[in-house]
Amino acid sequence: MRIAVVGCTGLVGTEMLKVLDELNIEVSEIIPVASEKSVGKTIQFRENSYKVVGLQQGVDSKPDVAIFSAGGDISRLWAPKFAEVGCFVVDNSSAWRMDPDKKLIVPEINGNTLTANDKIIANPNCSTIQLVMVLAPLHQAFNIKRIVVSTYQAITGTGQKAVAQLENERKGIDGHMVYPHPIDMNCLPHCDVFTDNGYTKEEMKLVNETQKILNDYNIRLTATAVRVPVVGGHSESVNIEFAQPFDIQAVKEILQKTDGVLVVDNPEANEYPMPIHAKNRNEVLVGRIRCDHSLENSLNLWIVADNLRKGAATNAVQIVDLIHKMGLVGR
Repeated sequence: MRIAVVGCTGLVGTEMLKVLDELNIEVSEIIPVASEKSVGKTIQFRENSYKVVGLQQGVDSKPDVAIFSAGGDISRLWAPKFAEVGCFVVDNSSAWRMDPDKKLIVPEINGNTLTANDKIIANPNCSTIQLVMVLAPLHQAFNIKRIVVSTYQAITGTGQKAVAQLENERKGIDGHMVYPHPIDMNCLPHCDVFTDNGYTKEEMKLVNETQKILNDYNIRLTATAVRVPVVGGHSESVNIEFAQPFDIQAVKEILQKTDGVLVVDNPEANEYPMPIHAKNRNEVLVGRIRCDHSLENSLNLWIVADNLRKGAATNAVQIVDLIHKMGLVGR
């Protein structure tokens, strides 16, 4: 496949190139695309060097697939232009996620719904992906009624400028503030912008995207999203109410058999998921699996994943690999 990576110099774009290599995706040529300030720079992929090009040159090169991680405005404008030349677009922004005509894909859950007509494919939000990876098999087994989730999200979810803010604060340097408050030694209950209903966009993404991916709009979900001074890896405290009774051992066995999920649940030995252990891993880690004794048929979980990996780059690359294996591209 000839693959364009749009936003190739950003945190997620750089990670996409790493994952394409690590997962041994069949790539005949990389077309690195970025903003004008990066055009002409050189990137290395496997044993070859490639010059960064602009968006129009990227379209003109007619790649088989374009993976976008350049923000919603760029995606809304340029994804259709890539699609018009026959390219499959896998978009990591929020631009197309809730479009009723676009599919929101986590390959392990709903990848089998893709067709040759799905030229623009939405990659879900990072915190949503790790959540539904655990929810999907449990919903199938016990029918989820309601979910309460609190997220503890790494600053890399905001981008390179957020990492710079944290580093500056730790060094005592006055610099550009991405967040409205200091992030070092602090927690901000404020991910993305606030909406009219009092929730942030990040919190509403969790609600709307979860229902769409699981294809069940009867599931009730409420969320609180918190930014924490962690460089890599999102964590989630999740409370689930099922319609049916469940057995804790059955829950663990289901999750142990779920592709892409790793159960880390041995509290007696202080073994539970942590961001430091999820870094650079493609799996979603789940632990602290226990009954909620305050409500019938309810469960508590702790879910952790590298937000730049399965939460973004890995999921996008897995979509590319899937459409290739389905014979939709590169054959």
